[in-house]
Amino acid sequence: MTERKPMSLQRLLDMHASGDKIAMLTCYDAAFASLLDDAGVDVMLVGDSLGNVLQGQTSTVPVSLDEMVYHTRCVARGRKSAWIIGDLPFDSYQASLQEAWKSAAALFKAGAHMVKLEGGGWTAPVVRFLVERGIPVCAHLGLTPQTVTMLGGYKVQGREEAAAALMKQQAQELVAAGAQMLVLEMVPSALATELTQTLGIPVIGIGAGVGCSGQVLVLHDMLDVTPGRRPRFVKNFMQGGAGSVQEAVRRYVSEVKAQAFPQDELHGY
Repeated sequence: MTERKPMSLQRLLDMHASGDKIAMLTCYDAAFASLLDDAGVDVMLVGDSLGNVLQGQTSTVPVSLDEMVYHTRCVARGRKSAWIIGDLPFDSYQASLQEAWKSAAALFKAGAHMVKLEGGGWTAPVVRFLVERGIPVCAHLGLTPQTVTMLGGYKVQGREEAAAALMKQQAQELVAAGAQMLVLEMVPSALATELTQTLGIPVIGIGAGVGCSGQVLVLHDMLDVTPGRRPRFVKNFMQGGAGSVQEAVRRYVSEVKAQAFPQDELHGY
């Protein structure tokens, strides 16, 4: 097997510019990091979703920074070439710019190449503060799990004209502040496509349609491990003949690259 070159921020930006789709999955440990890397995943997100799928929590809120640092370190040990994004958990960046820096630096030291934070508006100064000090930032708009109670539950965001206009404004502010990537979660496909075409940075969708620069799913969801009902945007890649976890991940990467997943009529809004 030909060894892949390490992914870089510039390569991700080039992929977006040329229309090459970016395949991202969550990852929480060294063994899966190695498997995902070998299967061709471009970006591994050490997500605070570990609170749900590893810890059995009902939300991501209880996840601590120390836990995120631990899992980021584990993923970094197993990673060979993929880009690593570490989630800044709830109560690790909201209080002050200095707190945000300390938290982001801790994930960076653990092996993350980029950090992700949720929300728009007040987050733009945080993004600018981190980027000016050398830490790349991925923003996250739409359904933001850390503040889901404020959003009235797990609902599609940006359907109404005013909500869509606000999301566009916040996205532009985040890009102006220096965000180099954006995750859109549970956003109407048409709005996500418009943002992807206008922002100039990679836009990664999860329930945001095929028009995004790439896709991300929670690993346990796409392997059909997570108990309970699946969100509309999830596809079970173990179904339909996958003989192994690695084969299922390869299918996911292949379908994202070929724009066969997601299908807007099945997985979008």
